[in-house]
Amino acid sequence: MAGTSVLPQTPLLTLKEDHKKSPEFSSSLKEQEWISLIKKCKSMKELKQVHGHILKLGLFSASSFCASNLLATCALSDWCSMDYACKIFQEMDDPDSFEFNTMIRANVKDMSLEEAIFLYIDMVEDEVMPDNFTFPALLKACAHLRALPEGMQIHGQIFKFGVEEDVFVENSLINMYGKCGEIRRACEVFDKMRHRTVASWSALIAGYANLGMWLDCLRVFNEMNSGGVFRAEESVLVSVLSACTHLGALDSGRSIHGHLLRSMSGLNIIVQTSLIDMYVKCGCLEKGLCLFQSMTKKNQMSYSVVITGLALHGRGHEALRVFGQMLDEGLEPDGVTYVSVLTACSHAGLTKEGIRCFERMLSEHEIKPTVQHYGCMVDLLGNAGFLDEAFELINTIPMEPNDVLWRSLLSACRAHKNVEMGEVAAKNLFELKPQNPSDYLMLSNMYAKAQRWQEMAMIRTEMANKGLKQEPGSCMVEVNRKVYKFVSQDMSYPQCDGVYEMLHQMEWQLKFEGYSPDTSQVLMDVDEEEKRQRLGNHSQKLAIAFALIHTSQGSSVRIVRNVRMCSDCHTYTKFISTIYEREIVVRDRNRFHHFKDGSCSCRDYW
Repeated sequence: MAGTSVLPQTPLLTLKEDHKKSPEFSSSLKEQEWISLIKKCKSMKELKQVHGHILKLGLFSASSFCASNLLATCALSDWCSMDYACKIFQEMDDPDSFEFNTMIRANVKDMSLEEAIFLYIDMVEDEVMPDNFTFPALLKACAHLRALPEGMQIHGQIFKFGVEEDVFVENSLINMYGKCGEIRRACEVFDKMRHRTVASWSALIAGYANLGMWLDCLRVFNEMNSGGVFRAEESVLVSVLSACTHLGALDSGRSIHGHLLRSMSGLNIIVQTSLIDMYVKCGCLEKGLCLFQSMTKKNQMSYSVVITGLALHGRGHEALRVFGQMLDEGLEPDGVTYVSVLTACSHAGLTKEGIRCFERMLSEHEIKPTVQHYGCMVDLLGNAGFLDEAFELINTIPMEPNDVLWRSLLSACRAHKNVEMGEVAAKNLFELKPQNPSDYLMLSNMYAKAQRWQEMAMIRTEMANKGLKQEPGSCMVEVNRKVYKFVSQDMSYPQCDGVYEMLHQMEWQLKFEGYSPDTSQVLMDVDEEEKRQRLGNHSQKLAIAFALIHTSQGSSVRIVRNVRMCSDCHTYTKFISTIYEREIVVRDRNRFHHFKDGSCSCRDYW
């Protein structure tokens, strides 16, 4: 043991002789030397050797500082042993706040989250005073556990012990409330802060992202920048990119990309993949593909994002080609990759290719299909009109069919006007998810298209009796890095000034081009005039009119819808792209539509 490199270079005999000359000095030197050795340990073997000498010299009991450093090194190092750390902790007669804080942090690092909370209870019961280093780790444990009641109790303890204005504690509170879904409480903590850091803003943005409140994500990020806090963390930029992706806010996403390039010397694979995802889902597929090609290292997720992007844009053959490149590079596909591949085949109408890919997934890559894979296959068959085959697949899968499978079949039945099979799918849906208004509405619309008004009225009455309300169709459009939302039939928004006049102008131009409203899309038993009026105020038309007013001639218009596009809006937008010589990119719930020169990239298959 004496020959080990981490042991003192000065012989123990010499130290004893020094101690005779100056007891105080030699004792102090010995303690500092052992503390230095503890910090230099690089493995449990070395730490145990040092621990043995400390025990032999009686320093463990004589010097709490030495014992504290031994505990911290053992508990928090990358090579740590929690079992050994617990033994050291249990040997301590009167552990103080430093030792308790160390063990709480170590348990959170080790994901023993409940144990961290129990340690805090022991700490309080032993009358050891918590400090500002105690609570961030505790709140992190509550955030991981989504333990809101415990987190709120700890918030009370923070006030009790007077550390409520510590910035690290405040940041941890914002993070905890955000991850527990209590964004209002997170905002209250944020608003009361005297001094905010980048981590404060990041925690609030992450909280909004956790709840899918994407508009608020962008709003807070813009406030952060306008407040002079420009050095955003990489994680928060990924959250903001995700917000841009969901909102279709391409200009804001480009701004984030520029920020990343200016502030970071190199982008890691996660950030690069997030950028690709943002571009392809904001309708700028070519830019996403360019970034993908420039990546020096690609992984499964990078390929899956690109394949999904190509699928969303209806470019199924290219998606299959990229999948082939992935296999050629020796990357093993997983279940997520195959979901992307099957979706690409479904959106492009590549039924035979999709079936072959599914068989290859089973035989060659030995991936056990999940409900999600079967859902893709039901979509693939249903979109192509093979309703009987889709129905048979649902009834023969080796698991209980879920609502997603039946909803896919119901959607296919609506598209192919098979009311009888649609009723079967709807019946199963109502048993599985009796409170989902969109399922009732889909069946109601099928009855309306078949002019079975009595059955339609029964479904609508049942919805009313159950208190089910469907979210109205809406569209979002970005103008000057600000996102505007339009709801069908609602002209009350401030941004609607001038839109009504623009709609009249557009309709006047459309008459000369031969456009005729498809009133069959209005699924109500009303006269033709009211049907035309309702069609005219669809959210997509409002958003297009607003964008034509507020964007420069020749620039692209990008719109994000919350529901599938109706055939009338599809035809309408094709005409508008010709009349106003604009490219109009629309992302609906399932895919992208690129309208240019009177045609659509989906080739009227969606």
